[in-house]
Amino acid sequence: MQTSERGVAFIEAHEGFVARAYLDPVGVLTIGTGFTNRSDVFRKYWIAKHGRPLKSGDTITRAQNRDILKAALANEYEPPVENGMPPDALQHEFDAAVSATFNLGPKFMGWKAAKLWKAGRRADAAEHWRNNYNKAGGRRLPGLVRRRKEEARLFETGAYSGHGEGSQRTGRDAKPAEPDPGVQEAQEALRHFGFDPGDIDGWMGRNTRSALMAYQKQHPHLENDGILGPATMAQLRRDAVAAKDALQKGGGLTVLSGFGAFLSGLPWGWMTAGVAVLAALYFAWRYRDVIARRINFRTGRETA
Repeated sequence: MQTSERGVAFIEAHEGFVARAYLDPVGVLTIGTGFTNRSDVFRKYWIAKHGRPLKSGDTITRAQNRDILKAALANEYEPPVENGMPPDALQHEFDAAVSATFNLGPKFMGWKAAKLWKAGRRADAAEHWRNNYNKAGGRRLPGLVRRRKEEARLFETGAYSGHGEGSQRTGRDAKPAEPDPGVQEAQEALRHFGFDPGDIDGWMGRNTRSALMAYQKQHPHLENDGILGPATMAQLRRDAVAAKDALQKGGGLTVLSGFGAFLSGLPWGWMTAGVAVLAALYFAWRYRDVIARRINFRTGRETA
């Protein structure tokens, strides 16, 4: 069995297409339709063409992207699904599983949802699928929550429709009948970072587009076009993850260091200060791309 054209379109809608390499929310270098150096097919193609793995600043054409996608599906993502599916698998079930495998890796076919599917417990498989496998770097990401729900719905009902996590959101003159959850997520992030998008209503109206362009201007590696695409969404999420890490882990390390100082009899302030410095160095290294872009924007420099 092969992924249908509708299945390929479903994957492309969720992954999107970005011509220039960017970092995903947890810092993995990504290009095109969600390709990374972790894919054997993509890595071999890129090394054969460029003599090295993917690096920041690299670009890809849509034609190259489509060739890699077809090869990756045929050689890397479809075989595990074929090997692990029940003999009476339907096309839309196969397509949903290939989408999850493309996003999560072939290991998905060894997880509970796939095992339930193979055992013929389709309803249980869909229920488990829609409520799990939505974390990256240990964090539950809204985009993955939506993707798992839409994959589970495709698996269960054959509905290929949905919001398409990787679809580009452009400005709209009229308010949509239903709010776009991806736009709502972006609006909340923009407001948190000091860019006023207006109401959190899931509408890519004038205020949201202006706020998005102001945010993109602060990140010169993004296209300053007011379009909410995969790279801009990934950067919003990465900034949000950095801010959350700084608050949660940084604060937690300070509390633990104080407790450790108390137990060891050392001066409380010394250990707390020392751990605070180490925490600051850790975050500066882990999110050096976020920090560099903000510094370069303020100083008028551009950064990849």
